[in-house]
Amino acid sequence: MHFKNQLIVTAGLLTVIALSVAATLPQQQQQGPPKLVNLKVFPKNIPYRVLDHEMDVWCASLGVRCNFCHARNDQTGKMDFASDAKPEKTMARHMYLMTAKINKKFFEAKKDTLGMVMNTGVNCNTCHRGESHPEIKVPEEHHGPGGPPPGGAGAPPSGK
Repeated sequence: MHFKNQLIVTAGLLTVIALSVAATLPQQQQQGPPKLVNLKVFPKNIPYRVLDHEMDVWCASLGVRCNFCHARNDQTGKMDFASDAKPEKTMARHMYLMTAKINKKFFEAKKDTLGMVMNTGVNCNTCHRGESHPEIKVPEEHHGPGGPPPGGAGAPPSGK
């Protein structure tokens, strides 16, 4: 009987502790994911977890963090994901549309039920490979058509 009473008291205390911790959690954690606003290239009905994953992929592909494209709200000190204050965000949108167009035209990319282009063809990492501003490489200039001279390497010049 004594053991049963101790078990009931322990369970009650654990419940009180759990409820106390839940009550002290920040309000945002209890409300769920934030409302998505100012979506210009992603579908309006994209789930938060899908958009968040896509942003993680972009960050990894460019070797950057959220503040590379998103501005911080000076009053709240938090990221203002809806803001278009940074030109990098506009460029990211242009690059997303470019890769989607390339994938559709050259790789017959299909879209999923949300309207997102499924993994195929090219993506941010194709060019960026972890660099926010990938180096532009221009091949060395070659004179002539290239390759060995007619007749193969070491062949005597024609006409002699």
